[in-house]
This record gives sequence, structure tokens and C-alpha cells, in this order.
Amino acid sequence: MKLTNFIDRLKEVNSLSKHEQLVLGIIDAINSGHLKVGHQLPSINIMVDEVGFARKTIVKAYEELKGKGLIESKKTKGYFVISDKTERYLKIALILYSFQRFQQEFYNSLRKQFGDSVQIDVFFHHNNDDVFETIYANISGKYGMYIVSPIESERSRRLLGTLAPEKLLIVDRFIDLGNTYSYVTQEFEKSTYDNLVHLKHKIKKYKRLVLFFRNDRDYPAGILRSFRNFCSDHGLPFDVLEQYEPDSVAKDRLYLFINDSDLWSLLKDCRNNDFRIGKDLGVLSFNDHIVKEIISGGITTISTDFKEMARDTATNIRNLSGLKTIVPTTLIDRGSL
Repeated sequence: MKLTNFIDRLKEVNSLSKHEQLVLGIIDAINSGHLKVGHQLPSINIMVDEVGFARKTIVKAYEELKGKGLIESKKTKGYFVISDKTERYLKIALILYSFQRFQQEFYNSLRKQFGDSVQIDVFFHHNNDDVFETIYANISGKYGMYIVSPIESERSRRLLGTLAPEKLLIVDRFIDLGNTYSYVTQEFEKSTYDNLVHLKHKIKKYKRLVLFFRNDRDYPAGILRSFRNFCSDHGLPFDVLEQYEPDSVAKDRLYLFINDSDLWSLLKDCRNNDFRIGKDLGVLSFNDHIVKEIISGGITTISTDFKEMARDTATNIRNLSGLKTIVPTTLIDRGSL
């Protein structure tokens, strides 16, 4: 039985587009054993002649099969079957900042949403443009879908703009790539400002506000802008420091943390000095965690639900829905102010 027979019998299925007929026909040929790992597919020119579809339709189908991890193209030699695992209909490249706790929660939730039906390969760019470009060069064209937490830089934006909109989903941080691209992201600036305003009556009892923020990390710039604007608008003295220095804790301060390592260090110093959280000093943290519910009587947080972000991401990919979603930010007031 010829490969074209597998495709021809799908031509009667009116609900299938031509490129879907090609993709499913080739998958059927693999499932039947007609095509095995290592077998070469007909060239695009031969497929045009034998199937009668346009060249761009053949190319689109072959590229989709590449994205599913079923075939690969070898320069000057053609297309070859590299896997018979046809139940894995999608191969996803997930590019994150680093394996921080909240990004781990996002990955675990996304993995749970898909189960074993897709392959998810994870890469980390550490907010470094050079690392990101290296990752991109190594994986470009090898995946059916790219889920990316982008670097907020022109280099990152330019590279991501070379991906087809239907193959890219921006998550976590928003960058503007135009209306054709989808995203499931957080919003930092307005939500942070609004939540600080909500806490204003508690904040004003402290003599100084201290935000720990590093420009050389993946900290959202919107948090820094909203913090400065809030303090200026309400006449509150403040400092922005790169990191918490051990044994520097002082009373009558409100400390705001993005990095949990800094937070744990301060809480240790509070315990050693018998300082009471919410009385002698205040603590506010970004990105919630179950530990923050328990430690020191509970830490007030401003946080996005990363499980919800994962659910929206999975929905977008399953339904090819082109979502443009801002995941809500929530204030969880536990009394540490």
C-alpha cells in the first residue's frame, strides 16, 4: 500500500483541511507500520505530483509533523521518520527564567493538565539575552509549540517575532508582539500600586519602606515603578536596596521582598532579635507559597495564581483559541503588616 493511499482515503472527510489530511494520513501510515523509524518520506515535489495539493500545503504538513517530533528534515537529503510515538501529538518547548518555586508550580500544573499526551522540554534563560539566543538557535523549528517567559528586551522581542503566531504563547511576563500573538501573563504595575493603596492604613504606621530590588535579575520593573510612585504620591520615605544584608533588620520599617532568600534571612534575624512581625516591623512578599501561610504567623503576599495560569495556558494550546489573558493578582492579608 502506497503512502498516498493513506492520504487519499481521508479526502472524503469533509471536516479535514488538506494539510490535516496529509498529517493524519502520514500518522496512519506510521501506525500501520507502512512507515517505520528511519524511512524517508517522499520529497515535497513528489508529494505535489502524487497527492495534487499545493506545495505550501505539503510544507505546512511536514512542518507540523516536525513539530510533533515524528519527522525531521536533513539538509539536502529530505524528510525522515524519527519516531513512531504518534500518541504524542505535540512537542512543546517551555522556556522559563529559572526553576524558582513559583515557576516550578506553573510547570507542575501544566504537566498535570496535559498528562502524558504531550512532550514538554524545559529550558532556562536566566534573564540573559545571550543564553536566550543560544537556546533559540538550538531549538528553533524543532517544536510544535513554544511557551515562553520572555526577557523584557528588544533582542528577545525580535527573536520571538520570528516565530509564527500560532506556535508561540507568551506566559508570565507580557511583551508586545502585536495583535496576532497570544499571551497568558501577569500585570505588575497597576496591581501592585492598587494593593499598596488598599494596605495604606497599615503601611503608614511605619517610618520607612524598604524594597529589595535587583536590576540584574528577573524582577518585574513594574513593581519598582509602582512602589516608587506609591511612596511619592503618599509622602512616604523609602529605600530601594539590591538585597537584604544579614543583621540589618530594624524596627519601624516595612520590608518588601521579591526574592524569598532575602525574606528567609530577615525572618531569621527577627527571631534572633525577638522582633514581632506586624508589630515591631512589617513584611510584605510577592509570590505566595504554602510556607508563607505558616511561618511567623503568616506573611502578607501579593501574588498571581500560577495554577490558574497553567490552566489557561493548556486551554489556549488545546483549543488554539488565541487567548489574550491577564491572570488576576490577589492580595492575601495575613497580618504581617
